Amino acid sequence: MVIDLTSFIEIARNYMLIMAFLVLGGGVMGYVKASSKASLISGIVSAVILAIIFGVACNGQVKEAMIASFITYALLDTVFAMRLMKTKKFMPAGLILIFCVVGQLLCAKAFVDLSS
Repeated sequence: MVIDLTSFIEIARNYMLIMAFLVLGGGVMGYVKASSKASLISGIVSAVILAIIFGVACNGQVKEAMIASFITYALLDTVFAMRLMKTKKFMPAGLILIFCVVGQLLCAKAFVDLSS
């Protein structure tokens, strides 16, 4: 099955919005379950950043958005990898880490496709 490059780039762009909702939901869940203000604040900040990057991508600056989201995912990778090592529990840090790595791969592929 061959995927059209424009549709693949749209997948990478839309994944940013999905991840924004996921990290926001995770931050709210962390606050509700453990009264973690740090989780709430980091979830909100990460969601806002990803939503802004999504808006940038929708306004035609797709290459720049892919770079920015790749960096954002890398930062989230670091945070969730540290949490996974600290807690030794797959949920939720390990799952979100996988989602972030997938996001990085999508952004990298989209950037390469845009550059060629």
